[in-house]
Amino acid sequence: MLYLDYNEKQMHGTKEFPIAFYHVDHNHPRYEMPFHWHKEYEIVKIIEGTFRLMLADSEIVAGPGENFFIPSGILHGGVPENCIYECLVFDLDILFLHTDVCRQYLKKIKHQDVIVHPLITAAEHSLCSIIDRIFSSMEKMPCGYELSVIGSLFEMFGLIFREKYYTESTSGCEPPFRHMEQLKPVFEYIEKHYSSGITLQQLSQISGMSPKYFCRYFQAIAHKTPVDYLNYYRIERSCALLSATDAPITSVAYDCGFNDCSYFIKLFKRYKHITPKQYQLQMKH
Repeated sequence: MLYLDYNEKQMHGTKEFPIAFYHVDHNHPRYEMPFHWHKEYEIVKIIEGTFRLMLADSEIVAGPGENFFIPSGILHGGVPENCIYECLVFDLDILFLHTDVCRQYLKKIKHQDVIVHPLITAAEHSLCSIIDRIFSSMEKMPCGYELSVIGSLFEMFGLIFREKYYTESTSGCEPPFRHMEQLKPVFEYIEKHYSSGITLQQLSQISGMSPKYFCRYFQAIAHKTPVDYLNYYRIERSCALLSATDAPITSVAYDCGFNDCSYFIKLFKRYKHITPKQYQLQMKH
């Protein structure tokens, strides 16, 4: 799951069945979820612990038995806390291959005429039950599971419309989440240039905001200052390298934008509570 690529271009699933399932625990190299977006929709199911999702300018916390629904193209990130979670990433267009009767509803979601509530609590028994069936089919992949998953997705959206588990967009108003578009180029720039020096001035210019307003706006969305987020992203990149290679810690530090290896080790320990070397060894087992 390439959560470290802000605008994910990876195909989830296959062309014929564009639906993918991911199981993530604390040993997964993509355990944390830096800000990213993708054209697919996503459902995140919490198995254990808690998960703090940043979506638009909101922060939503979910626990075991609860789910997040994340729309297409929306910048989002998350912080798991002692958490095991699973993700279903799917292209809504697979459901458009059917009748116009179904399409008229799905278009409302695709065009953001209606916004599905982002948090699906355990109190929504019927909806959670359908989601459980989808995740179970994707995990076990029994014969014919593709039919079951597509059928259950239709059932899920049917229930969402029947129970009005959404908010209608107000006519004439700016589409929801659109104000976050200004930050997408900033995150893309961090992705491409994290290994070299990045200044606050550069990031504010990319956003088209003054440095002062940019810092305030960025922190409201990311719940971190730009500098803190850059360090966080570099540490997450280092985790990917440490888990996939036997590269020396010094090389990993430099490759991830740290000119001072001692500072890298100190910062890594602050975020991960172990040293980079300990993390590298842990990922080998």
